[in-house]
Amino acid sequence: MLNYHVLLHLLFFAVLSLMNLNYQMVEICDNAMDDDGDGLIDLNDPECSCEIAEPKSLIPNASFEDMLCCPNSRGSLHCADTWIQASDATTDYIHTCGWMGWEDLPVPLPLPDGEACIGFRNGRFGQNPNLNWKEYTGACLSEPLRAGNSYRFQFHIGFTNYRNSPPLSVVFYGSPSCENLPFGIGDEEYGCPTNGPGWIALSTTNASGSNSWTVREFNVTPTEDIYAIAIGPNCYPTSAVDNPYYFLDNLILADVKEFEFTITGDTNVCAQDFTLRLPVRDSLEYQWYRDGIALVGETDFEYQPEQDGLYQVRVQGPSSCKITRPYLHSKPQSETEIQEYICEDGMLRFAGKTLDSGGVYRDTLKTVDGCDSIIVMNLTRLIDSTTHVQAKIMPGESFPIGDQMIHEPMSGQLRLTSSHGCDSTVHLELTYYNIFIPSAFTPNSDGINDRFQIYGTDELVGIQSLQIFDRWGGLAYSATDMDPHDSNAGWNGRGIDSRVLVGTYTYRAVLVTNDGLPHQVSGEVTLLP
Repeated sequence: MLNYHVLLHLLFFAVLSLMNLNYQMVEICDNAMDDDGDGLIDLNDPECSCEIAEPKSLIPNASFEDMLCCPNSRGSLHCADTWIQASDATTDYIHTCGWMGWEDLPVPLPLPDGEACIGFRNGRFGQNPNLNWKEYTGACLSEPLRAGNSYRFQFHIGFTNYRNSPPLSVVFYGSPSCENLPFGIGDEEYGCPTNGPGWIALSTTNASGSNSWTVREFNVTPTEDIYAIAIGPNCYPTSAVDNPYYFLDNLILADVKEFEFTITGDTNVCAQDFTLRLPVRDSLEYQWYRDGIALVGETDFEYQPEQDGLYQVRVQGPSSCKITRPYLHSKPQSETEIQEYICEDGMLRFAGKTLDSGGVYRDTLKTVDGCDSIIVMNLTRLIDSTTHVQAKIMPGESFPIGDQMIHEPMSGQLRLTSSHGCDSTVHLELTYYNIFIPSAFTPNSDGINDRFQIYGTDELVGIQSLQIFDRWGGLAYSATDMDPHDSNAGWNGRGIDSRVLVGTYTYRAVLVTNDGLPHQVSGEVTLLP
């Protein structure tokens, strides 16, 4: 039987083990570790939840998440709850549940907030061009912007490639009445809202990027109460080769005071010293996170991000704990594809290397603002080749091959230089078509050469037209669509009064050969008695 003291010791150590186990099962929220073993680290674990410090947007459904239907094609903004297709030129609703945008204008992923965004154009080019095709998104505010109060409008704007998303002036428009939404209905060339009554431009900002999202914001103090807003490009007609296209998401409009604990960043996101920051308060403690995981030791009010990601800050006071809304940090990156060729014994310098074989090569450059610009080169190595060509011409015609013109039949090799500067050999077999055009005929009804006819083998499939002129230029004979194998076709040498008109004539004809090519021929023929 166990000793009482032994049982007591065993019980004591069991309690200590349970206490230690319970201690280990608590998630520590700022060490970048999964302390409780549930697979969730730091802010991703519900144990680390704090109140979200976020402004409440006066724009309903600010991130387009609430939907009435799943979009299945372009121009489906009606599927986004409370949003209004502001202009006759239609914006696009993009949602992961269905339509994800144009194949040639891909939306940058991940989306800044949730599963939806909108896409809009600034002009239409190509077929049916329209410089004033400007697409706007509009909404009635849940509360009006009051005259004299200061508000901040913060939003994400996304870009496709640089060709389709050149730098843009984004304008925030306001109206004192929701009855001014929509505007310009029935007029695709109406342009921006201020081209008509009831709208004013509240503020504007410039934005640029490539295959990425960026955050833009501006403050506005309206001079009258504003009940409806619209956002999109400025009023000036634009000119481009491709259709300029952009995306919008997470449109936060609120009193400037509500943005106190919102992460903001410098203007140039690609600068080496780009910094994210919050207002500094001596009474507060800060902890930075990327994608919900603590950046251990980063406890200042500002931080220079080294990687793309969603950044947040936990702000703790003596009796409060708040988590900022995620800030999406993403350096824009452009990619350009080029096609180059080298000859069989050639070389090319690229990215500091000498290349002598085909393939796909990449080089990353820095733009003037410090962003990455990737050059993708498709290099093709051209092999010297010998090509056999068989062709036919009519007398007086020429056959083009490379930069040469061959005027006579020949059989032999030609050395050519391609447009890429590489050599190639062509073995050319050039002959005349097997077509005979007589130089004289005798319409004396003896059954021999009584008509002027153009003869040929199966190579001659048709005579589109034949005209014969006398020595003064008068038209003696004309016919179209003749069968070259019809013995009754051609000119019998007689005029309108049936007399034989002895003399020398000129002819012009258009012949069609069995390769489908038309040939213009001309010459003289003598009519003998």
